[in-house]
Amino acid sequence: MGQSLASLLVHIVFSTKNRQPLITPDLEPELHAYLGGVCKELHSPALAINGYTDHVHLLCSLSKTMALAELLRKVKAHSSTWAKRKGRAHGNFAWQDGYSAFSIGQSGVPALMRYIESQKNRHRRVGYQEELRSFFKKYGVAFDERYVWA
Repeated sequence: MGQSLASLLVHIVFSTKNRQPLITPDLEPELHAYLGGVCKELHSPALAINGYTDHVHLLCSLSKTMALAELLRKVKAHSSTWAKRKGRAHGNFAWQDGYSAFSIGQSGVPALMRYIESQKNRHRRVGYQEELRSFFKKYGVAFDERYVWA
């Protein structure tokens, strides 16, 4: 086979540093658009982006030439630098070091897109940690509470 083809859909969740509510209503739309632009530049187009004041969900099609860790390193570095340049109010903007990522099949995309779209409503009753615990359980990811929230 002369050509490399791949369909690598990934649901990625990451938080602001110390889960501070740094994603303000005035910053959020531009931040999400910026995240999408960075993903596109890195040949990993975002299919859905949304979140809450302290975290973001991305559904993207991972490039066949880039490791997930490298994508996240670049997305977080570029977007935090960009946010800090948006003014004094965002001067302390930073992302947590880690992230959570879950593979998803094409058949699960519509439901996940609806889930990502509904973040504001969901987080009126469910916190970030509870949300992630449910993903860890759903995808069979073992984790240690002592380290996962640091």
